[in-house]
Amino acid sequence: MTITPPGRPTRCVIDHRALRWNLKQLRAQVGPRVKILSMVKANAYGHGAVAVAKTLASAGSDAFGVATVEEGIELRQARIKQPILVVAGTYVEQLPELLQHRLTPVLHEIATLKALDQRLQQLKRTMAVEIEVDTGMGRIGFRGSEIDAWLPVLARLKAVKLQGVFSHFSDAESANEPYTKKQLNDFNRVLERLRAAKIIHRASHMAKSAAIVTEPNAHLSMVRPGLALYGMYAAPGLRKQIELRPVLSWKTAIIQLKQVPAGTPIGYNRTFVTKKKTLIATLPLGYADGYRRLFSNRAQVLVRGQRAPVVGRVSMDLTTIDVTDIKNVQQGDEVVLLGRQRSGIIGADELASWANTISYEIFTSIGARVPRVHNFI
Repeated sequence: MTITPPGRPTRCVIDHRALRWNLKQLRAQVGPRVKILSMVKANAYGHGAVAVAKTLASAGSDAFGVATVEEGIELRQARIKQPILVVAGTYVEQLPELLQHRLTPVLHEIATLKALDQRLQQLKRTMAVEIEVDTGMGRIGFRGSEIDAWLPVLARLKAVKLQGVFSHFSDAESANEPYTKKQLNDFNRVLERLRAAKIIHRASHMAKSAAIVTEPNAHLSMVRPGLALYGMYAAPGLRKQIELRPVLSWKTAIIQLKQVPAGTPIGYNRTFVTKKKTLIATLPLGYADGYRRLFSNRAQVLVRGQRAPVVGRVSMDLTTIDVTDIKNVQQGDEVVLLGRQRSGIIGADELASWANTISYEIFTSIGARVPRVHNFI
């Protein structure tokens, strides 16, 4: 049952049944022996990290991935007991928080690795960590081609205990991509060197959402789904290989209807002027909610199952749409910005195309003042 908070009608509805379904489909892809680390960074891609993590934990997620220590602490305070990997940077100054909340940091370079080991020795503590290997993403991590420089450092660690090793695909959205194959081969060579040096680690992982489907050889001991958990496909071709269900829908309601004559300018800078008598509906949301200014005069919404265009500039708190062609429209009618309504659907990829971006940014840009209403049934 979904309970919508009273008052302003703008909200995101999170379907936890779809969330559980998606995890089940991913589990079927990798089998029972491969662990699943669910990525819930950036507030679970805008879906609500605590509620999402609780559902995934009860549905069998083996671990969780976050970007920052603060995100990890939030999960621990919500009594998430599974391992939590902090992937986007380790700072020695945050060592007390990492220890207190049993968070696993990711190390990307030698200086921080040495400093962390030294500080832990001073405290007479040990800590499990993971390292990221750069096999061709080029952002962050120990370069696989420079293993001769950093492998001896790993061998000399005393207080830092290597728990896992991972890398990140640059793409992998379709099968048999040469660059993806090269990255996987390079990573496997790193793993072979670690084994030869008798540097023990329990986890190795590389496959994100797309590679879970397209690169079974990359499943290794664990996979890291992100976008797929939330019902989105990293590439259109993946729809034929796995059935995912969208988890988030974004809704509001008409706050005012106004009939205006031809020649009426709508919104800031008069970027839209009516060409005929037009019925304008105003919606109580804007770019402060994450409904992008780039949607101005480009996006569409669903009203009574039909599409209505956004007209005029999206402003900070209000957006206007043209509902002239929608019969029996009324103030208070539900408006779907993202999701299904009757036979109509507006997907995250389509919404992203109107803003020249990707679905990841659409989800993570939905503002904090938009309530997430969780439907657990």
